Amino acid sequence: MTRRLHLAVAAYGVGGPGQHGLWKDPRVPKNASIDIQYYIRQAQIAEAALFDAYFIVDSQFITPDYPSHYLNRLEPLTLLSAVATHTSYIGLVATASSTYNSPFNLARRFASLDLISGGRAAWNVVTSFDTGTSRNYGLEEHLDYATRYGRALEAVQVVRGLWDSYEDDAFPASLDDNRFLEPSKLHALNHVGEHFSVAGPLNVSRSPQGQPVIFQAGVSEEGRHLAAQVAEGIYAPGGTLAEAQAYFSDIKQRATAAGRDPDHVVIFTGASPVVASTDAAAHRRSREIYDEDNDFDRKLGFLGRSFGAYDFARHDLDAPFPDVAHRAEKGGRTAGQAIVERATSQGLTLRQVVESLTEYRPSPFTGAPDTVADAIEAWFTAGAADGLNLSFRALDDLERFAGDVVPLLQKRGLFRSGYEHDTLRGHLGLPIPENPHSVRDHADVTRGQFA
Repeated sequence: MTRRLHLAVAAYGVGGPGQHGLWKDPRVPKNASIDIQYYIRQAQIAEAALFDAYFIVDSQFITPDYPSHYLNRLEPLTLLSAVATHTSYIGLVATASSTYNSPFNLARRFASLDLISGGRAAWNVVTSFDTGTSRNYGLEEHLDYATRYGRALEAVQVVRGLWDSYEDDAFPASLDDNRFLEPSKLHALNHVGEHFSVAGPLNVSRSPQGQPVIFQAGVSEEGRHLAAQVAEGIYAPGGTLAEAQAYFSDIKQRATAAGRDPDHVVIFTGASPVVASTDAAAHRRSREIYDEDNDFDRKLGFLGRSFGAYDFARHDLDAPFPDVAHRAEKGGRTAGQAIVERATSQGLTLRQVVESLTEYRPSPFTGAPDTVADAIEAWFTAGAADGLNLSFRALDDLERFAGDVVPLLQKRGLFRSGYEHDTLRGHLGLPIPENPHSVRDHADVTRGQFA
């Protein structure tokens, strides 16, 4: 089977990381992050361009220094339920924390979105990056890494078990014998584990794709282990081509070692393309975007996110980078440790750390349409990604990519020329999960035939 490129779009309204000044762009409504019509239009543009999925990020803790989009945005499942009624094919991926949600609630909400959308839902499983989230849920401090990821793995297992509460033929709705439900086709879970005790069953049936797709985005050792065990879609961090190739290879190898088909773990690398009529014009625009968002105080404030929303403004900017490694242990440990190691090994001041982390680095997908298509093809064929998770500053930018770059990818045979399926699993080439209860019933019948 010919390998095909996958494309997703991530919605950031008035501006996510690195886009602190996007709200000033006259093309972007000031209320874009809470305007459902803006999201619907964005999803429709992506669907018209045959994208695989529409992705909504989330977090549940903020400080005034966070990007504008984070300060005032819609809850993902509510948002995507509305988008589902205005689209027909594009997958709908919502972020939800396994740390601060119960598995039964998660299972019910995602199963509902899956039915509303006709089998297009996906759960992006996160363990919550922001340590301050704990205080919004009655806890004094964030759970440590081992606990968070152990809980996440068990949560996915419980949720998947609940999604299989009903066999596909559980509802005969027979007037002849006055039977709406076949009780033997309904199954309680009765799960008792380290982190959860859930009886079940779930009061929502399976969708045309069987179960929502499981996405995940971890880069830590624990995150990669979770990905290898349960993820069907991965949001990868990007970086350089070599870094993306290393991550891609590592995840595929881990999935294989876990007894899974690596082709059933679809890796989307994050990217922010800048497309213009010429390479020179695209690079000028890329630099302009950087300069528009190059606010040092904002960047200093956002640096604290990897260290439990720590306030770095209390330190002398030109003194050695402060000793804050311990603050990353229950927050963004992987990113935090990398920052501390870099600062220590190079003897950097706090100012130098901020400037080096946020220095101008144009996206590798910057240029004229042909140049961008060349770069995407190079990354795809070099084993750096199965697809790209794209973020655009405005709807105009998405439309330009859809109109100028997508046709080139199609002409090269890299991307679909029409939807061949109407579920997200179909788009991604993923199998429909078998309901173990149905398989067991079939085995029982087969054994009876040969008894």
